[in-house]
Amino acid sequence: MNDVNPLLFILIVCLLIAQSTFLFTDARKRGHAKWFWGVWGMIQTPMPLLFYLLWSRVLQSYFQKRRENKWME
Repeated sequence: MNDVNPLLFILIVCLLIAQSTFLFTDARKRGHAKWFWGVWGMIQTPMPLLFYLLWSRVLQSYFQKRRENKWME
């Protein structure tokens, strides 16, 4: 019951490192908090990736359009 397959453990570690690296580099490229996203991506999966994609792709553009429309009025 307490036996964990070492291959599964290695797979999870590789997944977390890949996710964290992607979040860090993409957040740096887009000007977001790179260390926050990188560290959070190292802790768990897949929620940081889903939240980051939602934040950086959907919500940022929504808030930017809303801000531009408000200034145009």
